[in-house]
Amino acid sequence: MYSEKKLSDGLVGVAQRPVEPPESVVEFTVLGPLSVLRDGVDYAPTTPKILQLLALLVMRPGKMVHVDSITQELWASDPPRTVRTTLHTYIYHLRRCIEQNSLAESAEAMLATRAPGYIFRIDPAQVDVFHFARLQQEGQELLRQHEHAAAALRFRSALDLWSGPPLANVHCGPMLVPYTVELLEQRRNTLHMLIEAEIASGRHRELIGELRSLTAANPLDEALHGQLMRALGRSGRRSDAMAVYRSMRKRLSEELGVEPCDELQLLHRDLISEGDHH
Repeated sequence: MYSEKKLSDGLVGVAQRPVEPPESVVEFTVLGPLSVLRDGVDYAPTTPKILQLLALLVMRPGKMVHVDSITQELWASDPPRTVRTTLHTYIYHLRRCIEQNSLAESAEAMLATRAPGYIFRIDPAQVDVFHFARLQQEGQELLRQHEHAAAALRFRSALDLWSGPPLANVHCGPMLVPYTVELLEQRRNTLHMLIEAEIASGRHRELIGELRSLTAANPLDEALHGQLMRALGRSGRRSDAMAVYRSMRKRLSEELGVEPCDELQLLHRDLISEGDHH
């Protein structure tokens, strides 16, 4: 709605109006510490509860966030008796932060009261997670078209947006915890797709060091170990690939009492049969 109005405004009298420099856009990061950036300066509030409230609003840009959801997030099952007054105070402080730092023309317009809750009127494109999702989707589309090198570039760009665990500086309650878990899962999926794309584009040798480091950091991640085995196998290092399998099998047995998944066992059998053919 707003963009259509701005577009029509922009088209009226273009010839006679001087071109003004574009306003600096306020950006919000959730893929790491929550920050509110304008021209490289972070204006995020430092009070824990206000930061937590901001995180919940940024999670749903342009959508109404119900007062009950906010109460649940901030106080879980133990809200104070003065919950409405306290919440109004937090909203007031958040609006003051917007106003004092000139983050919007009007603090009330940016953080609008809309019964039975509040709307944070920002464009989803102002939040880094929007760009992460777009790059991930573009990468998946390129993978489907067997454009492996181009897909790998998109996935790398998506992962480059991360600077740490999601909402690293926020005390997350029952509404934000599932959101951060989902984001971490998306990050893990993107990493796996990146490695698949890299292997398919013939960069298996260059990947070995990175995969060694990733498997060391994620000792029970079977998919990563499988990718390391494949990269080693394709690089003519069959015995190293089999050693990865043996140590993974030992760890799974000792720590979880399970055998490696079918995919890993199949990879191992393929490596053995390759050896038999030589």
